[in-house]
Amino acid sequence: MPHPSLLVMTSPMLLGPLPQAVAVEASVAPPTAIVAQTAPGFRPIFAPGSANNAGPPVIALNWSLQQTTNDSQSSTGESGTPESGSEQEGSSDTDPAADSEIIVDGTAYGPPESDPIAVFNETSYRITNDLDEALVEPVAYAYRDGLPGPLRDGLGNVVRNLSEPANFLNFLLQFKIGKAVETLGRFAINSTLGVGGLFDIAEKPGVGLPYRRNGFANTLGFYGVDTGAYLYLPITGATTVRDLIGSTLDQAVLPTLAGSPFNTPEYAIPYFVISNLDARLEVDAELEVLDSTVDPYAARRDTYLARRARDIALLRGEEPPEPPVILEELENELECGDVVCDESSEAESENGAQTDPSLQISARQLPAIGEAVAITQPRTR
Repeated sequence: MPHPSLLVMTSPMLLGPLPQAVAVEASVAPPTAIVAQTAPGFRPIFAPGSANNAGPPVIALNWSLQQTTNDSQSSTGESGTPESGSEQEGSSDTDPAADSEIIVDGTAYGPPESDPIAVFNETSYRITNDLDEALVEPVAYAYRDGLPGPLRDGLGNVVRNLSEPANFLNFLLQFKIGKAVETLGRFAINSTLGVGGLFDIAEKPGVGLPYRRNGFANTLGFYGVDTGAYLYLPITGATTVRDLIGSTLDQAVLPTLAGSPFNTPEYAIPYFVISNLDARLEVDAELEVLDSTVDPYAARRDTYLARRARDIALLRGEEPPEPPVILEELENELECGDVVCDESSEAESENGAQTDPSLQISARQLPAIGEAVAITQPRTR
């Protein structure tokens, strides 16, 4: 019995020397057809075991996949509509490469516009994180756990009360007279009845004057000053050029207006230590969430810039920009923790909606690349 491969080679479709212009079409599955064309410089290849001039020749073929014409064109051709030969040939010729092209509209990968010195900032971020793990975090935890709660709260109240003159001045510059008067009243009540701010009497229900943080960075943004480049600096942390200038002016208000003892190292050093320890404890839970993201540096940057943009928009009475998903998830988790997840799952179960947990992707599992890559439209994660 002949070998199966010999039977295939001697198939009637492959027998006989065909002219070079002949095309053999084999329909595989509509609407795609497989077209076999004789290769340029055609030369018959004879089956093995046969003489050079004997036996059936095997034709060398070039194979290509081409899309057939659509139904409307085929129906038009079958109906007998007169078309020129050149038009028929042109309509049947398609470029497979053109059909398989994928056009991506986007910007080149690189630092986002808000973070032009990302290399420096990322290096500073890593150094600051190492310093935080080695020194700042243990000292902050010792400050939290070593001091009694009322004493630690009292020291924080004193530091916060010393920032009221800067808050008052900036409310005046923003023409928010009502809030400026309330801030001045808070400062007067807490500085006297509150024993130099050790107790926050003004915040009690009987008085009802809440603390409102303000500063020169907000005033600059209120009058349209751009944020400038994003910065991540040791000790300062996440900031921008505008916010760095504003915070420097805030710290200079009390020493400039009141003078001694607020312009001495005896005041500056304790104020610096206590304010930074309180600030570190305040963002402890937030840092833990951000560290669990794919790119903690980008997540920290994006959440900071989004919050500052929202603060300035609200200060100017404008609609805040839509926050990125990472900020929504961060604030949701900080505010309610796992309660929101439990309530949402219960609501879904009541509504009969079931979601495969393997298909649920958190924003923290996605790289927060901000404006670095834009495909079709900029990403805002």
